[in-house]
Amino acid sequence: MGLNEVLSEIDNGLEDAMTRLFDLLKIRSISTDPAYKAETRDAAEWMVKELQSLGFEAELRPTPGHPMVVAHHRGEGPRLLFYGHYDVQPVDPLELWTTPPFEPQIEDTPKGRVIRGRGASDDKGQLMTFIEACRAYKAVNGTLPGNLTIFLEGEEESGSPSLIPFMKENAEELTCDLALICDTSMVAPGVPSIAGSLRGMLKDEFTLHGPRIDLHSGHYGGPALNPLREISKLVASLHDDQGRVAVEGFYEGVHEVPQEQIEAWKTCGFDEEEYLSSVGMSEPHGEAGYSALVQQWARPTLEINGLWGGYQGAGSKTVIPAEAHCKITCRLVGDMDPAHVRKVLRKHIEDRLPTDARITWDNDLDGAPAAVMNTDRPEFEAARLALSDEWDREAVITGMGGSIPIAYYFKSILGMDAMLIGFANDDDAIHSPNEKYDVKSFHKGIRSWARILDRIAK
Repeated sequence: MGLNEVLSEIDNGLEDAMTRLFDLLKIRSISTDPAYKAETRDAAEWMVKELQSLGFEAELRPTPGHPMVVAHHRGEGPRLLFYGHYDVQPVDPLELWTTPPFEPQIEDTPKGRVIRGRGASDDKGQLMTFIEACRAYKAVNGTLPGNLTIFLEGEEESGSPSLIPFMKENAEELTCDLALICDTSMVAPGVPSIAGSLRGMLKDEFTLHGPRIDLHSGHYGGPALNPLREISKLVASLHDDQGRVAVEGFYEGVHEVPQEQIEAWKTCGFDEEEYLSSVGMSEPHGEAGYSALVQQWARPTLEINGLWGGYQGAGSKTVIPAEAHCKITCRLVGDMDPAHVRKVLRKHIEDRLPTDARITWDNDLDGAPAAVMNTDRPEFEAARLALSDEWDREAVITGMGGSIPIAYYFKSILGMDAMLIGFANDDDAIHSPNEKYDVKSFHKGIRSWARILDRIAK
């Protein structure tokens, strides 16, 4: 049977597909909270049963944390691995939700029908687009497409502590010709996108110590070193007036984007004004001389994520605090080495410490390089054409400002290229109250994967 029959099966079965998605969304698989350990396992078991019902050899694989789901269909053609995650973010603050987060429902909005609920977009709705495409393919053809491995994680939203050891221990089983990752979005509504690169990530945190104890600001105000004042100087020294990171050696491994790539990105449907105004800004505030899109996709950053110290309760307390704290993340591009960035960042801070101050660093924080895909592979063009056919618009190869470490791990541990295709929108409120996933994204996402598999799984 042909592709058209599979697409018709998807259209006719959409309501049943949404019912199955709702069943999964009702499971409170919050991986970071031990109180939901049993329910997180329930979500994994739910996925195993669904995959087994489709003919996959599927099973739960234990880890020190939440289990992995691994499933195989042995068929003809290239070996493809599909990755997603069944865990979700916490729902706090609960009072900001307009509907119960684990009671999914359909809502009509000015922009169309949406599925409202925690995990609807990140990542249960996304991963189910692939599963439902497989379901429709089997319903029409009597078998699953190609040679598939499904790999679903239960700790993506809590730092993936079990992921790297599991991948190393099962490298032979998991290594395929190409990885497919759904945990991503479209560059603009209705613009199908394939990520060609993702920024890497480095996390760091330090405490600046001053006096032995908090001091009375009348007795010691003036003579005492104030850690909050000193840490503000250190933070201010990290960037120059043009928004460029002022840490010596920070830009080692950064490459300028070719002009032809910038010209291609201009046609991708990105609206800079809307992108900025939607969050209350009127202009980019990063490196001068770069558009918001280039700043987001192709330039590194050093961001202050948290800065605190001293008394923070109600009213006033006249103290000079004994210490102050700072959380930092850096987004990495090109060939930037996280270990090198950490080294030069720490040197920059330590070289500027005043007398009587000392610093301690959190050495348990991680980092991963940027992931740059080999978009010259024929599968990328095949997928681009398949997406263009489904969405009646040219699909685009984009960058991504976020970090999806699994793409780097597939390359560094398993030697696999990854192709990232997802159907989320920027207004899906992932990680926030009132998360949603457009019904159109779910429906056309299923159809898109059917078209992609029809082109590359044979």
